Amino acid sequence: MSSFPIAVAGVLWGTTGIVVQLIRESTGLSPVAIGFYRLAIAAAALLLVMRPAFSVLRTRWRPLLVIGVGLGAYQALYFVAVVWGGVTVATVVSLGLAPVLIAGWEAVRSRRRPSRASLVSIAAAIAGLALICGSPGAAPRPLLGLLAALASGLGYAITTVIGRTAGERVEPLTLATVSTTVGAATLLPLALASGVALPFPSAAAGQLAYLGVVTTAVAYALFYLGLRSTAGSAAVIVTLLEPLTAAVLAVAVLGEQISLPVAAGGFLLLSAVVIASTSPRRFGRAD
Repeated sequence: MSSFPIAVAGVLWGTTGIVVQLIRESTGLSPVAIGFYRLAIAAAALLLVMRPAFSVLRTRWRPLLVIGVGLGAYQALYFVAVVWGGVTVATVVSLGLAPVLIAGWEAVRSRRRPSRASLVSIAAAIAGLALICGSPGAAPRPLLGLLAALASGLGYAITTVIGRTAGERVEPLTLATVSTTVGAATLLPLALASGVALPFPSAAAGQLAYLGVVTTAVAYALFYLGLRSTAGSAAVIVTLLEPLTAAVLAVAVLGEQISLPVAAGGFLLLSAVVIASTSPRRFGRAD
């Protein structure tokens, strides 16, 4: 199945929430600083274990630069959206907007309306996200949070589209290495402003290593590998296994009670992922 690597990446990304929470409790690092360490460790790990074909930078440095900056920017904007607008708005808008934008772009590019499978999958995904994330709650700066979430979703969509195109000519490991390196450089000024305290407790160091190596280096390499043979709109829907995995871990690890809305949202998300996984080549095409 062409979308299987993307599904694995989504599951790996879904484990980050609990790990980030543990790191914040033991170190006091801001989410942006954790995001910087995550990308920096990923870049270092990729450079240590392989020799990326950096010769590709001579001819394709512009799209790779955009992908790297986009990777750092949409992560930072998502963190800002969470702080200002709440988890619900940040997650539903930033993750839900991307498949809509990409499906629209694919329809315009191919001059065909989105397939029925694409529309049903997107609708189920957004509804599932809304149910899993729960009620909006109070937010300190709701309008700014919404704008940050919109910008994050736009950045995610643009990065995915460009990444899919670049992935046809650039090896996934090279693409992951360049994007994480540039992404870390993009987040560095923000991380320095928020504090990047050293040294860390040994447990936190291990958790940061997990974030960098497993949920970033491995996950993004798999994501870019899957993008080679999966439509962009289908790919971002499959990555919605991330919030579904996070919800399952919250029940299994943290002992949270699963509610009916969360269960219904999980079913809708899983349905959207199955549709996107089993008919990726029909996305963006008319029935």
